[in-house]
Amino acid sequence: MGRMSDDEKSMPDWEKRFRAPRVGLPDWAEDAPDRSLFVSNATGRYELYTWDRTSGEQRRATDRPGSTPSGGGTTDGTLSPDGEWLWWFNDTDGDEFGVWMRQPFRGGPDEPATPGLAPSYPGGLGIGRDGTAVVGRSTDEDGSTVHVVRPGAGPVEIYRHRESAGVGDLSYDGTLIALEHTEHGDAMHSALRVVRTDGSTVAELDDTKGGTEELGLQVLGFAPVAGDTRLLVGHQRRGRWEPMVWDVAADTESAPAIELPGDVSAEWYPDGSALLIVHSFEARSEMWRYELATGQLVRVETPAGSVSGATARPDGTVEYLWSSAALPPVVRSTSGAVVLDPPGLKAPESVPVRDVWVEGPGGRIHALVQQPAGDGPFPTLFEIHGGPTWHDSDAFASGPAAWVDHGYAVVRVNYRGSTGYGRAWTDALKHRVGLIELEDIAAVRAWAVSSGLADPARLVLAGGSWGGYLTLLGLGTQPDVWAVGLAAVPVADYVTAYHDEMEALKAMDRTLLGGTPETVPERFAASSPLTYVDAVRAPVYISAGVNDPRCPIRQVENYVDRLAGRGAVHEVYRYDAGHGSLVVEERIKQVRLELDFAQRYVNAG
Repeated sequence: MGRMSDDEKSMPDWEKRFRAPRVGLPDWAEDAPDRSLFVSNATGRYELYTWDRTSGEQRRATDRPGSTPSGGGTTDGTLSPDGEWLWWFNDTDGDEFGVWMRQPFRGGPDEPATPGLAPSYPGGLGIGRDGTAVVGRSTDEDGSTVHVVRPGAGPVEIYRHRESAGVGDLSYDGTLIALEHTEHGDAMHSALRVVRTDGSTVAELDDTKGGTEELGLQVLGFAPVAGDTRLLVGHQRRGRWEPMVWDVAADTESAPAIELPGDVSAEWYPDGSALLIVHSFEARSEMWRYELATGQLVRVETPAGSVSGATARPDGTVEYLWSSAALPPVVRSTSGAVVLDPPGLKAPESVPVRDVWVEGPGGRIHALVQQPAGDGPFPTLFEIHGGPTWHDSDAFASGPAAWVDHGYAVVRVNYRGSTGYGRAWTDALKHRVGLIELEDIAAVRAWAVSSGLADPARLVLAGGSWGGYLTLLGLGTQPDVWAVGLAAVPVADYVTAYHDEMEALKAMDRTLLGGTPETVPERFAASSPLTYVDAVRAPVYISAGVNDPRCPIRQVENYVDRLAGRGAVHEVYRYDAGHGSLVVEERIKQVRLELDFAQRYVNAG
């Protein structure tokens, strides 16, 4: 290791955690497994890197600074099966709207990968061994489309529908395409269709029974073996996510007997004989190997914490990205080796989480708590996760760690609507959107105060995306209990957000709220922070990306105008990126601004 510079020695730990180089789990080319692709922020901006494992050469493949210091960066990419080409998605300053580009693995000029296709939002991608690409797209005008693009030929449309749909996978021999779709109108529970490259249907699977039952399916991948028509599928038939194998040619199903609590996902081992199981339960995860021939389930040993990605290699080892709330992320192998260890500054450790279970109106609520040294009550940050179909876990997070460093306890709540606690918990989020989650947050807040952890006069409500939405809604519906609100890229005016957001999110909102602002105006009003803006008493800090397609800027401005009109204490920070920034210094700047705002209105001493 190199010596730490004077600047690094004087740098606070919370900044080091953001600035320390990070790497993602390497992807690899199926037919050239020594050719890999990973994401890293080593240059201060998240970009794609190629890695030749044979020579050891690592090369930054993309370099997109953006039009302003806060924009740019690239994270969406994949390798062709032969490892000769890197495909990457080219949007503008995080607006998520663009086209696929490609470049040679060893370097060279970028070129349009799918000439003839206009810019769109991405909807999945499959690359065949003969160079054929299957491209999922969505636009406000066309809805969802799928095109087949053969080498030297123009794109051919094989699928179109107004509702959300996308490419799940392309079979090993390139003849079958697995699509996820919501033609039945329920954007939270997809059905599956397998088609040939001419668009003709091979097989269908719809657990929603035409939209009448809330049971979803997801594509996990075709078997990686020539001539094999088995498709690995995730289903919810037993009240949680778990895998099954669907032979689409024979139209037969086989469900592995995996009796583990919580959600279970899977991917193939490269020879198709076994499944790599990732089991998520109560904010932590573990891995197993399931032998399809014998039904034997063997534990793949990992430390306690969270596995945020895993892949089985041809030699039988498993590479995985692991972290815990206390320990920074690392790409490990079951061989015992660290797969990638970026040079330079190392992220300081943080404090571990402890689990809290609180009785709530819809059942027991799981919360994760971190706290500084000493005795409470502490000023306390309630950091609310986005999604909403997501959950907080025992994983390293630089943001909460920064608040602990500044003397705050941090509480993260896996409210109803979160994943990881069964289908009923996730699907409870219907119609009374936002209000349901806030009931759970209120129950955990009451526990935090009564237990002596949190000072009731120094409570901060914060979050990004859906968490930002819940922050603004909470400030208006629970105005007497929060000292400060910090909302990043939020939904602030639900009606305007619906009309301005990307089409896939419109479909999700129709599912959550049971209609559109025109058909169920009372539900949109009840769930919109703008409805309660005049009741907000706490100082409000809002940050928003001007290119954000998920929480567009106009609806944020409508909310800010209402705050300003009555002289409410608020600050707004606008930056030239999308739904968050991929630039390290920009992320540090935003955390610093939030800390400063809170310190002005919350006595953390």
